[in-house]
Amino acid sequence: MPSTEEYDEPYKSTLSRRKGMMRTMKYTVSIEIALPREKVVQLLADPAHLPQWLRGLVLHEPLGGEHGQLGTRSRVVMQMGGREIECTETITRREPADLREIPRTSVVHFDREIVGEGMWSAVRDRLTEAGPATTLWESENEYRFSGFLMKLVGLLMPGAFRKQSQQHMQDFKAFAEQGKDVREATDRSA
Repeated sequence: MPSTEEYDEPYKSTLSRRKGMMRTMKYTVSIEIALPREKVVQLLADPAHLPQWLRGLVLHEPLGGEHGQLGTRSRVVMQMGGREIECTETITRREPADLREIPRTSVVHFDREIVGEGMWSAVRDRLTEAGPATTLWESENEYRFSGFLMKLVGLLMPGAFRKQSQQHMQDFKAFAEQGKDVREATDRSA
């Protein structure tokens, strides 16, 4: 299996050349989920569940590799407002690789890079046991924007990115704990 560094290095050199042209934004969001960590990570890793909690998901298809595994590249299409946004997601870290029987003291890491027109993003998720049947999900997010339009969006609407990340976490929590499906809520409001 390729290491995380193999995915980071080519991008770092490109990024260092572009750094002066990009606008950067970072934030961290977190949520507690009233389920054991092993159950939470298995639900998060199962591609069949993505449409149930990932609001706006139109398509998530692997281009190479197996969904959720280290090194897998996927085409992702999201509906945001009246517009579809397409990007490529690459899994840069998944530890442990086997999500069954995770030692209690271990931290589960699930990192990915997302690249779209005028935007690069890194999402670094950490899942820890907050109690015997409670999981703490922390998500560190970093965005870099290039191009006039995306820089403007990043400058004028930084709170929208944080709000969307928090909404995805709340939707997952409602799905995991209560079986709520975001598509049903969207269908009723239409």
